[in-house]
Amino acid sequence: MTEPTTGHAALADLTARQLLDGYGKGDFTPVEATSAVLDRIEAVQPRINAFVRIDVEQALAQAEAATERRRKGEPLGLLDGVPVSVKDTLPTAGGPTLRGSKGASTKGSWDVDASAVARLREHGAVLVGKTTTPEFGWKATTDSELSGITRNPHDPNRTAGGSSGGSAAAVAAGAAPLSLGTDGGGSVRIPAAFCGVVGLKPTYGRVPLFPASPFGSLAHIGPLARSAADAALVLDVIGGADWRDWSVRAAEPVSPLLTEGVKGLRIAYSPAFGGQVAVHREVAAAVRAAVARLAGLGAYVEEADPDFADPVAAFHTLWFAGAARLAHQLPSAWRAALEPGLREIADQGARLSAVDYLAATEVQAQLGHRMARFHLTYDLLVTPTLPITAFEAGAEVPRGSGLRRWTGWTPFTYPFNMTGQPAVTVPVGTDSAGLPIGLQIVAARHRDDLVLRAAHALEQ
Repeated sequence: MTEPTTGHAALADLTARQLLDGYGKGDFTPVEATSAVLDRIEAVQPRINAFVRIDVEQALAQAEAATERRRKGEPLGLLDGVPVSVKDTLPTAGGPTLRGSKGASTKGSWDVDASAVARLREHGAVLVGKTTTPEFGWKATTDSELSGITRNPHDPNRTAGGSSGGSAAAVAAGAAPLSLGTDGGGSVRIPAAFCGVVGLKPTYGRVPLFPASPFGSLAHIGPLARSAADAALVLDVIGGADWRDWSVRAAEPVSPLLTEGVKGLRIAYSPAFGGQVAVHREVAAAVRAAVARLAGLGAYVEEADPDFADPVAAFHTLWFAGAARLAHQLPSAWRAALEPGLREIADQGARLSAVDYLAATEVQAQLGHRMARFHLTYDLLVTPTLPITAFEAGAEVPRGSGLRRWTGWTPFTYPFNMTGQPAVTVPVGTDSAGLPIGLQIVAARHRDDLVLRAAHALEQ
């Protein structure tokens, strides 16, 4: 992983809030910070391969505009002058969005921003580039025939996770303090945990999903950041009503609530979902120690499980059906050239019946009901984010594990895509190989403030 540096280069290691504080004091400018980030990207990109496109001229032009606004005392918004990257599944006006697919064309007008990207621009963020993704974000590691393998900054022989692996690796390496990712089964939280950064999946309906995802209500958009405070700041920027997404609702800012801490909160600690998950001992120990810190901060903690059977079969039905819908929208030649794993699950999804799909949505509804009832007793649920640390790069599952699909090693993440609950991962240490370990915090729907409060408290 990139070591903290001094002078100009050290600006790339600051959080978004530290950058904003420095801009306000006149210690440095958005141009200086953006130049430092672009230098860092140039230095780390050959090693970790986190970017599919780097927009140097555009970023510097945006930074110069932000610097001039600040010189006049007229900042544009909450992120004015802060460098941000965007996962290449989210459209950005002015350049192609390839979604990790070699079948995508770079031609076209490219004049539409995703809603979340548009809000970054409205608040003056500096867009430095697009980050890597597996083809159409279909799996929990980040490699594709288009862009190759994205590697973990802590150990380039290990995966960065996925599908927002480029975003997580970039944030961890100092290649911009913030990134936007997508999360359909853990795709923000998984790479954030593997790379040692904060990753937030907001409540479904908190952040507009435009353009709509073929994966339906499983799909979420959320930030990857170096701190919970930064993640909260991004959520305040990208969240809220948008007429293009009928399912989204307005919400109050969460940043003002961050410092309320966890004293008095009722926390259920589930180390292994009632023994259903085999958690590596070093992961289990780090998470248990962090839970003890939450108790030390005044939370009421008890070991308790949400008591549901693994919903992976229903998740697969929903996920594979989404993949089938995605593939159906593509020209036949492009569909035939899809990555074999994606083509396989799309073919499986195409064989599902409407009854199969509706049965899966029934499981989804039952799971949501069970978790809503669980949160009548507990404010928060805490689990490991993943039962393992990062494994070898270039594989969908750990070699020798006997697992077939990525869902075999992500049992703590995808259930909460099905329920639409807010969930955040925060780093809580490393294993003996120096690889990060993540702790996941889950709350009832629309209580994004609680998961961020707890994450912030752990950081402090």
